[in-house]
Amino acid sequence: MLVHVLLYEPGTESEGIHSLELKGSTVILMFEDRDDAERYCGLLEAQDFPTPSVEELTRRDIEAFCVEAGYEARYVEKGFIPSTDEERLMISPPLSNLEVGNWHNNDDRNEQISSNDQLEEIKKRLENLL
Repeated sequence: MLVHVLLYEPGTESEGIHSLELKGSTVILMFEDRDDAERYCGLLEAQDFPTPSVEELTRRDIEAFCVEAGYEARYVEKGFIPSTDEERLMISPPLSNLEVGNWHNNDDRNEQISSNDQLEEIKKRLENLL
């Protein structure tokens, strides 16, 4: 099954995936519907956050990436209606964002490189399937 995720600077050394911090966990959103993912990007842009691009990858690959990276994957179904404040963040970003300028700090540079390599590998596998 294909899902839509939000990537920053895809295909570059500084590629990153959009995440949320919820109750001490890093959460990656996987959107069923491309329009929902693009709407979320627009809301990020409206908050002066860097605008990610919407990339289509397999759900299994994103979930495997999240397990390996210590993240939590959350699936956002088309037409999803939140019932809690936490679930609301799955369709609308928080009003404040963490600084993205430090996502490449030296302490987690090796983890960043590993995560970028994993994302690149997932994209290559998807291309081979198509």
